[in-house]
Parts: sequence; structure tokens; C-alpha cells
Amino acid sequence: MTQAQVPPRHSARGPMPEGHWIVVEPSPRWVRTTFGGETVADSRRVMMLRENRILPVYYFPKQDVRTELLEPTGETTHDEHKGDAKRWRIRVGGRVAEDAAMSFTRPIEEFPEIPDHFAFTWSAMDKWMEEDEEVFVHPRDPYKRVDVMPSSRHVRVELAGETIADTRQARLLFETGLPTRYYIPPEDVRMDLLQSTDTSSRCPYKGVASYWSVKVGDHVGKDFVWNYQNPIPECPKIKGLMCFFNERVDAIYVDGELQPKPQTRWSL
Repeated sequence: MTQAQVPPRHSARGPMPEGHWIVVEPSPRWVRTTFGGETVADSRRVMMLRENRILPVYYFPKQDVRTELLEPTGETTHDEHKGDAKRWRIRVGGRVAEDAAMSFTRPIEEFPEIPDHFAFTWSAMDKWMEEDEEVFVHPRDPYKRVDVMPSSRHVRVELAGETIADTRQARLLFETGLPTRYYIPPEDVRMDLLQSTDTSSRCPYKGVASYWSVKVGDHVGKDFVWNYQNPIPECPKIKGLMCFFNERVDAIYVDGELQPKPQTRWSL
């Protein structure tokens, strides 16, 4: 659920092709990542690379990486915007993470910051820490905002001809690059129409979400609703509130006005 604000169409070092941008800059955060019970990288001087339409990536200086745990896969890949990259696997005891790291052997001249740095595949690692807090899914983009505001606007949600939520005490979550999300108190939701599922997801900006399906007659909307029972400390205002996928319900009305249905990767 991420998309960075668009910076100027150039890197810190030079112009990029039309429609593409990359920014590399030092991060002030202490970052660690572990695999198989071992800390593979631990640095207070990581670089963050942000690229349009791609999630942010941390690059660790070689001297802050346990390179003895890395083995070359023998594969080299080419990125037209960043250059040639060597691929690595991680081996710790009997565990192996294939294609878990990369390092640029011949980056283009606009990015002198990334030679002798390693980037790790986030999902291949067991755990990531920024300072003393675990972070999920991807690094937090310092140029992204998540604002939660209480609102007395009239929010009503419909599915299969039934009003399934109706409130004047929603909290509206504004997240850079994403549709407005309406978090609704359970007492204003037809909880009798909701069925909890085993689905869960993680967001670096909000925490771990649980999901519900909506059943109206014979119509079942699987995982149409989520909430955060224990959001991260930066996002406490949505704790325990129910949020419906704008993309999946039939209609969301705000102050009587039908809201446009967004097209996102969560659309059916």
C-alpha cells in the first residue's frame, strides 16, 4: 500500500530518461536484517534508493555486511537505469535463501553511492529492524505521509442492496498515493453480516491487519473489510475500527455523494 511522492525527474547526480526518476540519499536510521538467527547486515550508514513505481530499497555498505554468509549465484542481471548487478544467496547453517541479495558491479556513473553496497530481498530475510522497532514489508519512505483525521461527515457503505455501515464518526485515513480509507466504529457496522477470515496482511505504516468477509444473502464478499487491533504507535487512531475496500463494495456515499470507485491493485 505504498507509493512515494514524485521528486524532481533527476537523481542527485544527473538527468534520468523522460518519465523515470531515481533518488539515492543517506538514511539517518540504524537498520539491521537477520536470517537463520544471524544478523546479516547491521548499519548506521545505509543508503536509501527511491525509484518511481518501485518500493524503497536499503543499500548497506559492504563493511557492514556479513559477506562470509553470502555466496554468488553465478547470475548477473542488468538494469537499464542502474547498471549490472551480481546476485547472491545467503547460507546460514542448513538454511539457504536463494537470490536474497544483490550488489552493483558496474553501476552507471550517475550513482557513485551504490558500488560496494548490498541490497537484500526483503521477503527473503527473517526480520528487519529500524532502530529498535520491527518493520514489515518494505522500508518506510520518509517522503510518504499517513494522516488520520476524525470526521463528522456522513459515510454509508452498501453491498448487494444492503447498507452495511452508516456513521457520522468515521476516521479518514489519507495515505500518499492511495484512495481515502474510511475507518468506521464497529457499533456503526452491521457486524452480523461480517465473518472473520484467516487472512492477514502487514503494512510498515500501520501494522498487522485482520480481515472479514461480508455476507448479504447469497452474496459473499471475501476479505472486503479489515482492521488493525494493534496498530503501530504512530497510527493509534484507527485501532479497532472497520475499513471497507472502496474498490470492492458496491458503493460508498460521503455526505450523500457517491464516491468514485478507485482502480488499484486491490480491485476485483
